[in-house]
Amino acid sequence: MSPKHVIFKKLSRDKSVGVYMGRRDFVDHCDFVDPVDGVVLIDPEQAKGKKVFVMLSCTFRYGRDDMDVLGMAFRRDIFLCTRQVYPPLQDIDRSIHTKLQERLLRKLGINAYPFFFEFPDNLPCSVALQPAPTDVGKQCAVEFEVKAFCADNQDEKAQKRSSVRLAIRKVQHASDQGGPPPSNETTCEFMMSDKPLHMSASLDKETYYHGETIHVSVDIDNSSSKDVKNITVSAEQITNVVLYSNDKYVRTVACDESSDTVPSGTSLKKVYSLRPMLDSGRERRGLALDGKLKHEDTNLASSTIVKEEVLKEVLGMLVSYRVVVKGTAAGMIGSSEVAVEVPFLLMHPKPDAVKESDGDDDMVFEEFKRSYLKGIIGDDDESPAEP
Repeated sequence: MSPKHVIFKKLSRDKSVGVYMGRRDFVDHCDFVDPVDGVVLIDPEQAKGKKVFVMLSCTFRYGRDDMDVLGMAFRRDIFLCTRQVYPPLQDIDRSIHTKLQERLLRKLGINAYPFFFEFPDNLPCSVALQPAPTDVGKQCAVEFEVKAFCADNQDEKAQKRSSVRLAIRKVQHASDQGGPPPSNETTCEFMMSDKPLHMSASLDKETYYHGETIHVSVDIDNSSSKDVKNITVSAEQITNVVLYSNDKYVRTVACDESSDTVPSGTSLKKVYSLRPMLDSGRERRGLALDGKLKHEDTNLASSTIVKEEVLKEVLGMLVSYRVVVKGTAAGMIGSSEVAVEVPFLLMHPKPDAVKESDGDDDMVFEEFKRSYLKGIIGDDDESPAEP
C-alpha cells in the first residue's frame, strides 16, 4: 500500500484561488532554510481576467493593527516577497518543480500553477509571547504567512473574498554537534567568617529537547560560619524584545524548592531534576512560545540561535534559558543570598529524514475553512474542517 501524503488546502471565499502545500513547518538549518513550495489552483471564471499573485511575508507584531502611538505603528513587515503566478511569466513545462509540485500539478490539472520562495538567512524563527487570559487582540509575535490573491497588480489592495492566507512556521532544530556541558561556580566571603562559601552547578549536556528532564549537579562546600538554607533550583526563560523596545521577560518554567540545608563546616553534593514544560504556565503572560498554528498545540519557545553577521534587532525577540541555583546564607549577623547561573539550550531534535517517493502517492487533502470570532480574531482565521 502506497504511503499517504497530507496536503494542506485552503480556498478563497469566492473560490477564485486556492493554496495547496505539503507542509507548514520549515526548518532553519543555520546554513540554509527549507524553501517554501506549493501550488495555486485558479478558477479563471472567478478571477475575471485579473492576475494572481503569491506573497511570502514575515511580520513582527507588537500590538493590535489599529494601535498607533506617536506615529509609530505596532506592526512591522520584516520581509515581503511577491511573485506573479498567473498568467505565468515562464513556460510551466520548462520550469523546475519539486516532487510535491509535480504530483500536485498532475492531480489538479491545467489551472494549477506552482510557486517557490527561498528565505533569506537573516530572518527570525516563529515565536510569540503568551497573552494573559484577559488580553484581547493580536499577541506580540513573529509570524510567517503565505498569501494568494487576485488583483490587477501586486501593489493593489486585495479584496478579502478573492484572497487566501495560510500561516506557516519557521523553526530551528538542535545541532548535531553540541557544545561542552556548561557549568559555573561562585565563591562568597562574609564578615566575621575566616573561610569562604563555595557553590558550583553543572549540567550533563548543553542542549536539551522539549519535554526532557534536566539533571543539575550542585556542589556546596560551606567552610564559612553561616548555614545555607532554602536551596532552590529553577529553570528560567529570558525573552528580550529587541524591536521597538527593550522589554525583558523572565519567567520560571520549572522549579525544585528543597528543604536541604548545609550547616557551617559541612558540604553538599546532590543532583536535582527539572523538567521545563508549558503545562504549568498556560495562562502566564509574557511566556515565550514557539509560533502557533491555529487549533494546534505548541510548546515553550526554542532557544534563539543568532547567526554571525545578523543584527539582533531584526530577530524581533531573543529567547534564552538558564538554570539558577539559590540559597540563603544565614548567620548571627543578618543573611544574604548566594546564587549561581548556568545557561543551556532548549530545542527540538532533528526529525528523521523523510524519503520522498517518485511515484504518484495517495494524497490526503486537509481542508481549512474560515471562521469569524468578532473582536478576537480577524476574518482570516483558520480552523479544521468538520470531518
